[in-house]
Amino acid sequence: MQEKTATLNTTSKSLGYNINKNKTKILRPKTNNNKPVTVKDGELEDVDSFTCLGSTINKEGGVQEDVKKRIQKARQAFLELKKIGFSKIIKERTKIKIFNSNVKAVLFYGAETWRTNKTTLQKL
Repeated sequence: MQEKTATLNTTSKSLGYNINKNKTKILRPKTNNNKPVTVKDGELEDVDSFTCLGSTINKEGGVQEDVKKRIQKARQAFLELKKIGFSKIIKERTKIKIFNSNVKAVLFYGAETWRTNKTTLQKL
């Protein structure tokens, strides 16, 4: 990992960019290697999980935390559509389309990167 970081740092500098050690974190999935990884400014921080593009990634590669967050966000989106759900004016077919585009889209955002199992699928 140190070698890759050094190469990235060298390439970045040749393009006029710098790696900011305060903004760069290291996640070591399933490894016992605890050697520090450094850039010119100093040692990079090791973390157990981080959020990238709305998805939470952790050391174990599990998705439970991300699934919980997605379910909460989908519930919020559903509650915001409550008036539409009880409306007598809007057709059921239109309500289903609104639900699919506003609630399901929030729930399944980033799901293609999840490693799923029966428990996760049941939660969803």
